[in-house]
Amino acid sequence: MDLDVFVAEHRAEWDRLAELTRRGHRLTGAEADELVRLYQRAATHLSLVRSTAPDEQVLSRLSALVARARAAVTGSHTPAWRDVGRFFARRFPAAVYRAWPWWVSTAAVFVFVTGMLGAWVAGDAGVRASIAAPEEIRAMTRPGGQYESYYSSEPAASFAAQVWTNNAQVAAASLVLGVLLGLPVLVVLFLNALNLGVGLGLMASAGRGEFFLGLLAPHGLLELTAVFVAAGLGLRLGWTVLDPGPLPRPVALARAGRTVAAVALGLVCVLLVSGVIEAFVTPSGLPTWARVGIGVAAEAGFLWYVFVVGRRAARAGETGDVDPRDVDAPLPTAA
Repeated sequence: MDLDVFVAEHRAEWDRLAELTRRGHRLTGAEADELVRLYQRAATHLSLVRSTAPDEQVLSRLSALVARARAAVTGSHTPAWRDVGRFFARRFPAAVYRAWPWWVSTAAVFVFVTGMLGAWVAGDAGVRASIAAPEEIRAMTRPGGQYESYYSSEPAASFAAQVWTNNAQVAAASLVLGVLLGLPVLVVLFLNALNLGVGLGLMASAGRGEFFLGLLAPHGLLELTAVFVAAGLGLRLGWTVLDPGPLPRPVALARAGRTVAAVALGLVCVLLVSGVIEAFVTPSGLPTWARVGIGVAAEAGFLWYVFVVGRRAARAGETGDVDPRDVDAPLPTAA
């Protein structure tokens, strides 16, 4: 094959293909068809030159041209950082916002049950005696005791990682196990309310209830809110099993499950923040008002994120589900 004659014969096609690839999405229908046709011809030319007259300059030009044309024909993947940005700017806050009746109701019931348990433990010596011996209770509730020293029992970084892992597991369990009609979620919530209510009641009986709340508030506001969000969406997932609404049950469950997975990923980051606060702020030497103020600021920031950013995204049509292009088209079903 005479390479010079071959290049002269096809240069106009290659130049036209290069022009079409530069124009990107502004192509008309006819131009898009032309792009596909010229891309296929250029790929054939590249294979022919490579096998019969492997000139480096021509091969370099054709390889680059075919690569650009392939990207224009098949489409390029959205950069990962854009996916991450959209997830935190729209998908995650919208999913949490749309579920707010579930997790706000969960929070209200949890606080009520915890308060009742705390008051019961604090006001009934027989209940406290059934929990632990008086000497053990004094060891837990005295200044520097187990409730207070717990937050500084390990190096801060190690403690933060441990707390983060534990809380992420609790949140994930609440989300995923919701598919079992929500029953495991109720068990997880009750166990957490029981643990917190007993601690509050024991510390209150020792006259240190306010101190206990001062230890809990810096990290607990955000941490418990994350748990409430996880539990609320888990309960909603369980309700979807019982009442899928107008959609077929498999479709409704798939949609709810994808939203649950998205929220789980977002809550990992929320719990990371609360774990850092619990490890570095809660046991610090800062005055109580400063530690509590940091916790309140973190909680207020999350609520603003959900009820302002999430509400705006939800009103714009964001559902918390994945991009429709990434989901198989549903089969038509009879009403």
